[in-house]
Amino acid sequence: MPLDSGLIKKQAEYRDAVYALSAPFTGDAIQLFKTKMRYRGTTWGNADLAIVTEGLTGKQTVQLDRFNSVTGDLEKLITRNTTNAYANPGQPLTAPNQYGKNVLLTIDNGNKIIFNNTTGSSPKGDLPFLMSYDVHKKKADTLWRSPEGYFEYVVKLLDANKLSLVTRKESEKDMPNYWLKNLRLRIADRQLTAFTNPYPQMEGVSKEKIKYKRADGVDLTGDLYLPKGYNKERDGKLPVLIWAYPAEYNSADDAAQIRGSEHKFTLIGGASPVMYVTQGYAVLNNAEMPIVATGKDKKPNDNFIEQLTMNAEAAVNALDSLGVGDRNRMAVSGHSYGAFMTAHLLAHTKLFKAGIARSGAYNRSLTPFGFQNEDRTYWQDQDLYNKMSPFSYADKIKTPIMLVHGDMDNNTGTFPIQSERMYNAIKGHGGTVKYLSLPYESHGYQGRENLLHLLSEQLSWLDKYVKNAEKPAEKKEEKKGF
Repeated sequence: MPLDSGLIKKQAEYRDAVYALSAPFTGDAIQLFKTKMRYRGTTWGNADLAIVTEGLTGKQTVQLDRFNSVTGDLEKLITRNTTNAYANPGQPLTAPNQYGKNVLLTIDNGNKIIFNNTTGSSPKGDLPFLMSYDVHKKKADTLWRSPEGYFEYVVKLLDANKLSLVTRKESEKDMPNYWLKNLRLRIADRQLTAFTNPYPQMEGVSKEKIKYKRADGVDLTGDLYLPKGYNKERDGKLPVLIWAYPAEYNSADDAAQIRGSEHKFTLIGGASPVMYVTQGYAVLNNAEMPIVATGKDKKPNDNFIEQLTMNAEAAVNALDSLGVGDRNRMAVSGHSYGAFMTAHLLAHTKLFKAGIARSGAYNRSLTPFGFQNEDRTYWQDQDLYNKMSPFSYADKIKTPIMLVHGDMDNNTGTFPIQSERMYNAIKGHGGTVKYLSLPYESHGYQGRENLLHLLSEQLSWLDKYVKNAEKPAEKKEEKKGF
């Protein structure tokens, strides 16, 4: 239960308290412990070991504690910034006990728990790992890490003491397959599956994680896909689709961390933007769009539009300088907060020929108690909410934009009315806009008919306004006669 009445801005030494009530649940509840941040859950182990998670979303902080139910002590183990991907230990592993309940998996006579990080962010890209953590010495040891040049992670620990496990391994050219390993015996890995490439159309497509800087020096990355057989000297610069999703950071160092792996096999989801690389486009997927707090008392969104513009300019300039992207034929697209981003970029820049915004929120007064990591309310900072609403700039959006929404979207911030009203506002000011409503879909799209319809509509939109866009008129030199 909350000890601060649920009001995070209220001063309080402790935020939450956790109680236990024994069967038959008719007596008085007993307080187990109190947390100084918001309580987020407990992973139970034996009597003297449980892992408690607490954190504060606004401060981007998370903490793991050790709870001893015998003594009642709650001891801090690991504290980190949630945006510091390099410091993420992963998730503690569990296994069924004699009652069939999942409890903490321990080794070394119960002194160490095991963390599995299936992402494993690092300066060399994502390299998943398995780690043991001594809860008494507060010391971590890496048991195994994905080899460089691959993306491999543990899907099942079969025997904790023998370190027998099953992994999923892939590379740019190798389809994901499952392998059996034994880290103690060091016997040769045994391949368990032999899945083949389900997308022959994607064979020959090149993938590269490109690195570039924005104007203020923040490092950015993105996954660049180029069509099969493409040669820039022969084929010239391509039309481009940039797909992105903004993220807030309180630290520029965290924003600059490398995320993702260039060694993942390219798998195509139902509405994946990567598909368009087969249609003659260069695709910059997962283009980073960090929004960073610029001072001690500043919050990331205080200059959201300015930073968003810098991110987009950096991506466009990088693709142009590589000689693969035609800066006069670029589109930007995104889903949810990425749709919100897309509308802003079309309102505030002239970088793009078209945009596709899917399941977005455009009027922030309809999310008055906060959004994403913004914890200020509409009544505390109405100017911020108005400035961060693309709806406020609907009259400025003259670049063609396609709005897409599931007509049964139940995500609290992105009800379909967001796209309906945005469409009316842009259309009412003479903008070029199309609204595609997908029947029976929620915030994400699943129906085969809807996905095929969506992909077709998007391709027609991109071909019309981007690939076949009119090139800027070339200046003609004035010829002087005699």
